[in-house]
Amino acid sequence: MTTRQALGKGLGALIGSVDTATGTLRDLPLADISPNPYQPRVVFDEAGLAELADSIARQGVLQPVTVRQNPKGGYELISGERRWRASKLAGRDAIPALIRDADRAESLELALVENLQRKNLNPMESALAYQRLITEFHLTQEQVAARVGKERSSVANIVRLINLPAPVQGHIHEERISLGHAKVLLALADRPDLQVNLASRVVADGLSVRQLEAVVARQQTPPAPKPRKPADLRDLEARLKARLGTAVAVSEGKRSGRIEIRYKGPEQRERLIARLLAEV
Repeated sequence: MTTRQALGKGLGALIGSVDTATGTLRDLPLADISPNPYQPRVVFDEAGLAELADSIARQGVLQPVTVRQNPKGGYELISGERRWRASKLAGRDAIPALIRDADRAESLELALVENLQRKNLNPMESALAYQRLITEFHLTQEQVAARVGKERSSVANIVRLINLPAPVQGHIHEERISLGHAKVLLALADRPDLQVNLASRVVADGLSVRQLEAVVARQQTPPAPKPRKPADLRDLEARLKARLGTAVAVSEGKRSGRIEIRYKGPEQRERLIARLLAEV
């Protein structure tokens, strides 16, 4: 069964549920289970965990967690860390677990797919998980997309989030800014300081995605070119420069004008003064 097919049939089809053909179902002591080091989920809502713990205290764990044997002893979670944490909060000693034979890549993949299917991951967590599959397990974006049941373009767009500055990534992690905001900020890839400042404005002022787009558009609009100096003034500057031997700037307004003579050091200044006075 492919991952894409499993996604269409539900989580039970993916992890095998109680099918002993894909693993062994047992009640395992919570103390024998360690968290999945490849868990893509970073943020666990404390209030949500407390609610789940209350449910587990009343009804037990309805969906087994999935584990693999830890080479160092005991078991390592593949998926179900939220249920494992809530069971500890509920004061339980054991949890139903499906023991699977899985390597590191499969462990990350299964944890990622479970969270994606349950829509538990925020965009930043998804981006980091995808990138981990790419860098640590040498998968292409196409292979990642096939394994998690997404389009390649969707994976590529999410992975781009890792290029944002750390403070902006933090806002995404904490869900203070949306994926839409993040995509707008990516247009400022060569101005990381501005990305951070604008992300802070979104948080502080509650800017919508459209409002942020307008701000970014203004930042990207090149300044209007300075009007070219009239030909007669440029000609006058050239003649004065040739006469005085130094740079001269001539400007004119509606009612007045200005001639600026530039010099370098006292000696050139004295020569200019002498030449100007000699012309009077």
